[in-house]
Amino acid sequence: MNANLQKAKNSLTENGYTCVLFNGTKEYSSTLRGVKPLIDFLESGINFKGFVAADKTVGAGAAYLYVLLKVESVFARVISEAGERVLKQNDISVFYDTKVPYIINRAGNGACPIETAVKDATSPENALATIKQTLQKLNK
Repeated sequence: MNANLQKAKNSLTENGYTCVLFNGTKEYSSTLRGVKPLIDFLESGINFKGFVAADKTVGAGAAYLYVLLKVESVFARVISEAGERVLKQNDISVFYDTKVPYIINRAGNGACPIETAVKDATSPENALATIKQTLQKLNK
């Protein structure tokens, strides 16, 4: 784990963030849950190429969003098998505390709806469209 990723990980822990993007000089962080902060970062127009990310939970949906953000590496407190696979297939270095078969939903009684929704995604762009559709359904 490089120094930037270690600093992002420390910021995640020390400040109670859900995710942190850092490039050595600039830090962007959020306390929002789920994939919402990643979609906000994507829609911000900021170029995150060369940044590293630290995140509490990375499932396949978040992994696809990190691919679209063009980060170099990701640290996750918890990562799903599919999340790790998506990142590695897209040449993003992955570090984590715990790997699980899948991310559990907030009710604790099944799989995360975002991870389930993107299981058949054919590209990061396809996954993004699916994630946005799923969030619209969940927010109704």
